[in-house]
Amino acid sequence: MAEQKTTTKTTTTRKTAPKKAAAAKTEADHLDAPLFDSAGARQGEVRLPKLIFAEQVNTPVMHQAFVRQTNNARQGTASTKTRATVSGGGAKPYRQKGTGRARHGSTREPSMKGGAVVFGPHPRSYAQRMPKQMRRLALRSALSQKANEGRVRVIDGFAIEEPKTSVAVGLMEAIGFDDTTLVVLPAPNFVVSRSFENLTGTKIILARNLNIRDLFTHTYLLLAKDCLELLEDNFGKPIRPKGIAPESAAQEAE
Repeated sequence: MAEQKTTTKTTTTRKTAPKKAAAAKTEADHLDAPLFDSAGARQGEVRLPKLIFAEQVNTPVMHQAFVRQTNNARQGTASTKTRATVSGGGAKPYRQKGTGRARHGSTREPSMKGGAVVFGPHPRSYAQRMPKQMRRLALRSALSQKANEGRVRVIDGFAIEEPKTSVAVGLMEAIGFDDTTLVVLPAPNFVVSRSFENLTGTKIILARNLNIRDLFTHTYLLLAKDCLELLEDNFGKPIRPKGIAPESAAQEAE
């Protein structure tokens, strides 16, 4: 009996080991993104920051961040008039009895044509608040999902001397984009922005302005190589030393 138990335990260990190796290989694969030069030629691969692109995807937080951003973009200026604000209707339209019709005291009642609106919209704010750490978590989740799907490309730089849409079109075709693309720059670049702004389905955005809505509405992500460090600095998860309270860590940082 003792020999039989030992054999069973050994078999179980052999089965779990390949699973761990496969999981580690999968994590390494999705962190390697294709690297291209300024002409669109493949230059191998580049390692994506693990703090940004290896986050466990949190779908509820991403949904909350997306709803918050879309609601904050609403103006909330729709307005309707009530019986107190609509003009006219001071006189009784016809006598109370004898006409065979319903009794009405004003032509501006909600049931009359040209009358007031019941429970209509009025100016309001649709703004929603969300903690900064949750917003960053949603952004890291969206970026990690893009990396898991293999939709992240990295370019070494943009060698565009003057604004030309044809140069941007040639670059996108050389890289192989067949759908909407979000191009992320480390700093404002007038020449690059003017070259890409006329392309349908392509949008230019700065790394510090990266948001959940643009990530959801564009299929591919083209990152300038200099953006990787900026993304890690701006949206990375803060690392807190073990055994140190948050207040103590903040005092040591100062």
